[in-house]
Amino acid sequence: MSVLPGKALILVENLSVPFDRRVWQECQTLRDAGWEVHVICPQGTKRDTEAEVTIDGVHILRYPLKAATGGPAGYVQEYGSALWHTLRLARKVGRVDVVHACNPPDLLFLVALYLKRQGAKFIFDQHDLCPELYLSRFDRGEDFLYRAVCALERRTYKTADVVIATNESYKDVAVKRGGKSPDDVFVVRSAPVVERFHLVPAEPELKKGKPHLLAYLGVMGPQDGVDYALRALASLRDEVGRDDWHAVFIGSGDAFDAMVALSKELKLDDQVEFTGRISDEDLLRYLSSADVCLSPDPLNPLNDVSTMNKIMEYMAMSRPIVSFELREACVSAGEAALYAPANDEPEFAKLIAHLLDSPEQRAEMGELGRARVAGPLSWENSQKALLAAYAAAVR
Repeated sequence: MSVLPGKALILVENLSVPFDRRVWQECQTLRDAGWEVHVICPQGTKRDTEAEVTIDGVHILRYPLKAATGGPAGYVQEYGSALWHTLRLARKVGRVDVVHACNPPDLLFLVALYLKRQGAKFIFDQHDLCPELYLSRFDRGEDFLYRAVCALERRTYKTADVVIATNESYKDVAVKRGGKSPDDVFVVRSAPVVERFHLVPAEPELKKGKPHLLAYLGVMGPQDGVDYALRALASLRDEVGRDDWHAVFIGSGDAFDAMVALSKELKLDDQVEFTGRISDEDLLRYLSSADVCLSPDPLNPLNDVSTMNKIMEYMAMSRPIVSFELREACVSAGEAALYAPANDEPEFAKLIAHLLDSPEQRAEMGELGRARVAGPLSWENSQKALLAAYAAAVR
């Protein structure tokens, strides 16, 4: 049975749109399929600052939001404000056929409940496993707040008509822990638009006089492993005896300042550069000049089962990768990466050194990675799964 496109409302709390690339790709896919697409999200600080805008046919409403700082108490204030603004703007959008909520947090089901009473179907787009995120980020164990996070996840699953998972590991959680039917869970892998990532002429000056450039791209939060990468680089210099490299860390996050301080503590500040967030053009310049890309996410309950966007984007740029051995990292990168035992910083350093000495292997790994994101892991395949999820929701 064919499904006529209708009106969709996408809810996002932790990033602005279109800065959130996965959500923006979903918006564009739905728009191209004939859906009327609305988005509610926070305002950015340096981009995506307009309160209301229509971009390429997608209507976006944004609200001011101060990101949490400190411990869990800060998130109560952040999430409370986000919920109030989201419900306020959802009323402005009016009746919709589908409300599509992207976590974290697992609180947007409350807005979905309001819209379901008006006839909407609810699609839960699970970007993160929040119980595992809590354990990995706060190191507080399975305390009262952890149990509360689990309860919110259960309620979100129960409210959802359809669940979108980012990989098979997340789908398994939705079925086993969330009690969803496998037929109501669709894997929509995050995948870069390959055409957006293309090599540009390498710029030797980005290497700051060194033969090699190492690159990290991504968020810098407590669970993202930038500290592991920095300690591995110190090991590369001090234990492996290699100082023929310059490293660039691209991105930002609430651990950014701490990571800059750690680089100074490790006496790496003359070889390590932190750019913050940069333009797409500058990103292509750095990645085109990089010899090895770093994916230092440590083994923890969240990272082991999560698909890392940085890995997908490295592969789209034909770059070889060094990663810790995580379940979903291996699924994503395959032979495009070398894997150190989980959280083993000295071994991570040795693998970097090996690749610096192996230009032919680096080129072969880069080609394998590019083929993966252009083929079996492409956004084209994810598009089909996304539209199938919408069809299932409104059938």
